Amino acid sequence: MAELFVELLGEEIPARMQKAAEKQLADAVTGGLIELGLLDKAEAAQENAMQSWSGPRRLAVSVTGVAVMQPDLSEEKRGPRVDAPDQAIEGFLKSAGISRDQAETRSLPKGDFLFAVISRKGRAATDVVPGMLSGILAGFNWPKSMRWHRSTRGWIRPLHRVSVLFDGKPLSGSFDLGGDMAISFGDKTVGHRMLAPGEISLTGGADYPALLEAQYVMASRQQRIDDIRHQLESRAESMGLKLRADDGLLDEVAGLVEYPHAVIGTIDDDFMALPVEILVTTMRSHQKYFAFEIASENTGENTGDTHPGQLAPCFATIANMTPDEARDATIRSGNERVLRARLADARFFWEQDRADGLDAMAGKLSQITFFDKLGTMADKAVRIAGLAGFMADALGEDSALATRAGSLAKADLVSQTVGEFPEVQGIIGGYLAEAAEGGDVAAAIASHYRPEGPADAIPETRLGQIVALADKIDTLVGFFGIGSIPTGSKDPFALRRAALGVIRMVIEDSTILRLNAVFAHAARQHGFDAAPDTLMPFLHDRLKVWMRDRGIRHDIVAAVIRGDDAPHSKVGETKAGDTDDRSDDLLHLYRLAETLASFLATDDGKGLMAGYTRAANILAAEEKKDKTRFNAVVDESLLKEDEEAALFAAIAALGGQPVSSTDDAIARMQALGGLRAVIDAFFDVVTVNHDDAAIRLNRLNLLGQVRGAMVEIADFSAIENG
Repeated sequence: MAELFVELLGEEIPARMQKAAEKQLADAVTGGLIELGLLDKAEAAQENAMQSWSGPRRLAVSVTGVAVMQPDLSEEKRGPRVDAPDQAIEGFLKSAGISRDQAETRSLPKGDFLFAVISRKGRAATDVVPGMLSGILAGFNWPKSMRWHRSTRGWIRPLHRVSVLFDGKPLSGSFDLGGDMAISFGDKTVGHRMLAPGEISLTGGADYPALLEAQYVMASRQQRIDDIRHQLESRAESMGLKLRADDGLLDEVAGLVEYPHAVIGTIDDDFMALPVEILVTTMRSHQKYFAFEIASENTGENTGDTHPGQLAPCFATIANMTPDEARDATIRSGNERVLRARLADARFFWEQDRADGLDAMAGKLSQITFFDKLGTMADKAVRIAGLAGFMADALGEDSALATRAGSLAKADLVSQTVGEFPEVQGIIGGYLAEAAEGGDVAAAIASHYRPEGPADAIPETRLGQIVALADKIDTLVGFFGIGSIPTGSKDPFALRRAALGVIRMVIEDSTILRLNAVFAHAARQHGFDAAPDTLMPFLHDRLKVWMRDRGIRHDIVAAVIRGDDAPHSKVGETKAGDTDDRSDDLLHLYRLAETLASFLATDDGKGLMAGYTRAANILAAEEKKDKTRFNAVVDESLLKEDEEAALFAAIAALGGQPVSSTDDAIARMQALGGLRAVIDAFFDVVTVNHDDAAIRLNRLNLLGQVRGAMVEIADFSAIENG
């Protein structure tokens, strides 16, 4: 067995593309070796069988356990019948790579068929791997690519070297770039561009990290991340500060440097009065600087009016160099000068926005198109305000405040600060509203985009949640109303994320909100005749995924969120859309699923489920035979056995009132547990298919009532046994 090692060296790869490219190369090389018969799948799955690296200038992969020879192959292919049309036979022969006289004829029960018996001698890995690698590189998928010199084949940035070693030795081959340009495979690389630019010889994956580190290159992305974090946290501790957490920036900067070194700079006190988001965004987005905060127990030399969590007047930049006092001073001075200019611009924008105010900005929203057929941002602001007021009324909150917050939520989109720093939209509106509108409205505006992803928290205030819900529901109703809905993996308007945001806000804050009424109000504001009928199923699909991700069994989810063809009953037939149907109450569905999961884990739940299954099977068979549904009133005079009378009494004791709230449903489910014993006793003694047709019908209707009482809560037919 041998090792295949590949390194691609070129100009800087954008940081955001490196991890995906590393995985793509590793998967392609491993998959290619398996396809060639040179690597066993089980062997490839072993820990450390494959290692990969990525950085600003290079991608590399090492695969061990590679065979030096392909196995000999023998396979049979069945072709068409011997009397098939010539075109079909010729196609088969061509695909098998044989002539007509090389094909065998075999008699099968359905006639005589042609067979191709193909034997192929295994080839040396050194003969087939170069072609495999060339194909991988030629088909490599970059989000963007470029061509250089005379090349006609694209790559993310100019590619300089392709180093390939097999069993520690250079492998002959080349990567054709087109335009009479090609890169021959080699076994040499270079270290750090400035600190160790000389050529070095590669030996394989085992020595690769150490070999590069000696040349001032950390090959491992994770090593660079850990090293940067350690440097920053150590420097922060020495200053009595703490690093402001930013894993995204840490990952990005690890893709910009090969040998990281932290240099600390200071922020002029004049700029520290700016909103913290403006300071951090200026440093992060434009300069890739890390921020620090005042620690809870500040043991450094900082003095003044500070408090834990407050932004500290310093930053860290990560240089791609070794430590050097004089060079660090130059780097520090240059970065402070650049930051000073950036923050001066930010302060100018901020002061202009404060002078203008949110109401003036809101008047300019008509200049921004929200989406074709859905109007301008001014139109959307009016809709958000109306929907927020409607929901506030429904939830017993201050509708005037909700309407005001909704009308101003998008105003900062025309601010100069957001024009420069789009990341702070909403947040800037909150700052601008704080003095003029008060804390409640300001907090709602600042948080109305949340949650922006699964890791993001929902708005902290109820008013913020109402405005955020109004924004997301307006978007959902609008796009579904014009037919721009997600298809497959495509979701250009992030409607799945909006739906999950609605689900999380409703459930995490225990909000009872009837979405059908909200959707209808939103539809009227859009000018639609009705809410899109595809929207609620879309919300249900998102809710199913969300609940399953939280450990609720898929069959329990299906039992609670019923499809259109699922049974509904109210000791009779209640269809979705009746007054007590709560399929538009997401909190109800979630609480019901949790309760059902807990109930079915108990002995009563398991026993009741067994009884329900037996009753449902009998009813299904008899309803199919009689072509009717057994849900009529039970005649007490025909209850001949004590056990059937006891079951009838137990069903009656559940009450005839419809289940109209979550608490009703939970109480009914708990009461259903008491049916277990009487159902068991019923089936132990009572023969359902009695010789007397009237008694048989009465007993089937009694079982129909058992089914109806249970189906009113959930679709128990969806529950899987075991």
